[in-house]
Amino acid sequence: MTADFDFEQSINEFEQRIKELEEVSASSKVDLSKEISAIASKLDQIKTEIYGNLKPWQVVKVSRHINRPSTLDYIQLLCGNEFVELHGDRLYSDDPAIVAGFGQIGEHRLAIIGHQKGHDTEDNIFRNFGMPHPEGYRKAMRIMKMAEKFNLPIVTFIDTPGAFPGVGAEERGQSNAIAESLALMSSLRVPILCFVTGEGGSGGALALSVGDRIFMFEFSTYSVISPEGCASILWKDAKKQREAAEALKIEAKDLLKLGIIDDILPEPIGGAHRNHEETAQEIKKKIDSCLPILKKISADDLIKSRYEKFRRIGVFSVNEEF
Repeated sequence: MTADFDFEQSINEFEQRIKELEEVSASSKVDLSKEISAIASKLDQIKTEIYGNLKPWQVVKVSRHINRPSTLDYIQLLCGNEFVELHGDRLYSDDPAIVAGFGQIGEHRLAIIGHQKGHDTEDNIFRNFGMPHPEGYRKAMRIMKMAEKFNLPIVTFIDTPGAFPGVGAEERGQSNAIAESLALMSSLRVPILCFVTGEGGSGGALALSVGDRIFMFEFSTYSVISPEGCASILWKDAKKQREAAEALKIEAKDLLKLGIIDDILPEPIGGAHRNHEETAQEIKKKIDSCLPILKKISADDLIKSRYEKFRRIGVFSVNEEF
């Protein structure tokens, strides 16, 4: 969740240099636009080179960046004031780790549901670092059922380390809530678009990921377990997270090859955390291109296709190499 990466040292140096030149130019009224433009051009080249060659563990770190756009960021950028958030599961309480409600993106009226992390320590504590309790998933299901009732498509944003594993969450039926969400999403009679925007961790992510189309941003991750958790189980050493990240095949390019996702969304040069607006527009493009097609499919065919889509996951050839 760090805001600085060791592999970004040269990027940070160039950004600092540009900031200094802009301050000098503003205070002295000297035109330094040519110098700033030259450094900015070089900076873009460095970002492209670094981010075009990230290792899996580096991608994990980028997916966890504290300034990476959250569900509420996307809602503000895509819906503006055309969003009404609903709270509570009508059984226990509200869960700030999941945001859910109804809004409008362009011409599309839809339900929007997503994991919510914070951009600072205080907000992260309030949002439980994006790790939902059972009431969060039950709130999400309540909104899904309402969307189906009013024949509205559903868009989900996935960004969580996983469902919260605390004692209270387990007592209130964490695993049951996730299972119910999986079953419900598989049978909903409206189109569902899922976007993995940051961390897609374990069943906590999968609970919002049963859709007709699943997209991942290029520096997001999607995995059955975190690299640290995997390393702790396989090697009894969480410090082997780099090796685990390699073995888990958690990058978008791997998941596309495995048929788990449908497409990869490009991020701005240097990652989504550097340009929220440009990142949000990639989501809007997919919504605009996919929803008109899915809306033309009958509900029965939509459910059948969704079922077959997930049944195909895990099918492989003994001669196939990954």
